[in-house]
Amino acid sequence: MQLEDLRIFVRVAELASFTRAAEQLGLMKGRVSAAVQQLEARLGTRLLQRTTRSVRLTSDGEQFLARARELLADAEQLQSMFQPAASGLRGRLRIDLPNTLARELVIPRLPEFLSAHPQLEVAISTTDRFVDIVQEGFDCVLRVGALADSELIVRPLGQMAMANVASPAYLQAHGTPLTLADLAQHRVVHYSGRLNTQGAGLEYVQDGERRVHPMRSALVVNSADAFQAACVAGLGIIQAPLRGVQPLIDAGALVAVLPGYQAPALPVSLLYAHRHQLPPRVQAMLNWLAQLVVPTLQSQPPQREAAAR
Repeated sequence: MQLEDLRIFVRVAELASFTRAAEQLGLMKGRVSAAVQQLEARLGTRLLQRTTRSVRLTSDGEQFLARARELLADAEQLQSMFQPAASGLRGRLRIDLPNTLARELVIPRLPEFLSAHPQLEVAISTTDRFVDIVQEGFDCVLRVGALADSELIVRPLGQMAMANVASPAYLQAHGTPLTLADLAQHRVVHYSGRLNTQGAGLEYVQDGERRVHPMRSALVVNSADAFQAACVAGLGIIQAPLRGVQPLIDAGALVAVLPGYQAPALPVSLLYAHRHQLPPRVQAMLNWLAQLVVPTLQSQPPQREAAAR
């Protein structure tokens, strides 16, 4: 039984697709299909039920998937057991990061990580949407914001303080708001992954509860870069992580407003799919990202990791 065939089967099972598995593994679809067929022939059982529209695990396939993951992780640990520490890690890592953190924090320090592990290959996706870790084949992701219920493992890192900011030109044209009532004459740039205006307003905390003061929005964006650029251009007030807008405040390009009505701090977390038998390269990346990010945050989190809730 070849380890490569096990890797192929695991990817097909996780993605429920031969085509997508082939694309992510960089293989021909025929090679992927043949690998699974060979496994089934050796085991004498069907692992996957295939139809023209879907691929799903059989009961035997579910049991085999769990053991295959363990075997692959064990194999990786065995391969690295007697390698000198200086030789670093081997294999490929696929991670997803928020665009701003990737550009300003992670990528500038990445040469250090790759210098320590020259045989490691890293693939980085930078996006402001919440990717599907399993379906899109990521080893781990760094997320800023509240988490939806899932079976993913969460490693909390801390919180990111927020700020209300606007450009000097915008404030000159509309005045500087001092109270929530003043916001009737103002507008916000609304951030929405789906580009809708639902929920546009100024978030703040009162008596320990999150509240939203509705406001007019003339512009909706779905990326952090566009969000910040729209504010600098004078298109409205935004609520954004303080660490991202502080340089613009220092340079005079943005001005902080309504300090008594800050949005709740955003949780920052690392997420990955499986707690047990985590490959050493993934554990190393998780630890390295945590070391980079935690010192920049408002507070450090509890050490316990848990399933996302």
